[in-house]
Amino acid sequence: MNDLSQRRIDQLLARYGESHRNPMNEIIHCVCIPAIVFSLLGLCWSVSPAVALVVAAASLAYYLRLSPPFAVGMMAMAAVMLVLLARLPSGAVLPVSAVVFVLAWIGQFVGHKIEGKKPSFFEDLRFLLVGPLFVLAFLYRRWRIRY
Repeated sequence: MNDLSQRRIDQLLARYGESHRNPMNEIIHCVCIPAIVFSLLGLCWSVSPAVALVVAAASLAYYLRLSPPFAVGMMAMAAVMLVLLARLPSGAVLPVSAVVFVLAWIGQFVGHKIEGKKPSFFEDLRFLLVGPLFVLAFLYRRWRIRY
């Protein structure tokens, strides 16, 4: 399949995958990317739960344009994360989210040091939204879900 006939999501995942080939970096990303998503939603939640819901809805709209099956998976993941945030004591959301955010980003940069390539989002900020789909693609392939 050439670039003109390839779906946009396949192009983005292929480009993202170019700097995520080392198995250790992939494992780190499978842990750190969901942690970053959770912590980002938590940071938004600490401003207002409505802000976290708006951020989740906006990202889901983008995912829906790329791939409805991925949008469903991301909606499930966001729902679980938002429920967890709602169950945390309100005073714990900000500090927990901040610590997780920093530690997960440190993990990401360690992974890229191992990989020997800079993070994809330095090239294109859309890859900040593609990263979670890269992780979800691992699950979808294992469960034989088409995206």
